[in-house]
Amino acid sequence: MRFDVLTLFPEMFEAVLGESIIGRARSRNIIELNFINIRDFSEDKHRRVDDYPYGGGSGMVMQPMPIYNAYKSIIKDLSHKPKVIYLTPQGKVFTQSFAKELANEKHLILLCGHYEGIDERIIEEIVDIEISIGDFVLTGGEIPAMAVIDAICRLIPGVLGQEESFRDESHFSGLLEYPQYTRPPEFLGKKVPEVLLSGHHANIQKWRREQSVIRTYMKRPDLLEKAPLSDEDRKLLNNIKKD
Repeated sequence: MRFDVLTLFPEMFEAVLGESIIGRARSRNIIELNFINIRDFSEDKHRRVDDYPYGGGSGMVMQPMPIYNAYKSIIKDLSHKPKVIYLTPQGKVFTQSFAKELANEKHLILLCGHYEGIDERIIEEIVDIEISIGDFVLTGGEIPAMAVIDAICRLIPGVLGQEESFRDESHFSGLLEYPQYTRPPEFLGKKVPEVLLSGHHANIQKWRREQSVIRTYMKRPDLLEKAPLSDEDRKLLNNIKKD
């Protein structure tokens, strides 16, 4: 899968996405990450990419032409039209199911705004999807873009060692993940649950499912409305509510 990121700060991405799991997947050519500096496409001798907003107001707005030129440099030799994502607080809130949907794409372009945002005409011209990572405002779109890329890449075959690594994680199945433990078997007087030491895989899987349901009920009960629950899950929830 290929990602092209239009940004004013490409070095931020190399520092974060060049390491760990994503960095290894990139080195093995499972994913392709390209970070394009919008300033390189400015027609101003000082590489300026922003200007005062029409109508007045505080702050500066990113000009459309440098962004458009950067975008055209990506698609000029392509036989397909990549989906273009603009990271903005006004967008659809990003979720795990949204990440799964985007993981089916072959090529995504992520546009990172800055200052007071970007000229509306570039959004109308090239953007397919507007994404927000939450109801708050950040300095720019770079951190949200990194979060979106990381979440999508984890779902691409070969990026993680085993598919189960993400299938058991919080939100993938609509529930929060069960508690995890490692050595030592006792820490500060707290012991690892006996079932996890039993070697009985069926009992372990049953315990983990129960813990996921319980944890979701305790921490994020809103998720249970859409989670695919079995009859056993519902019985467990009814017992918890009675207690």
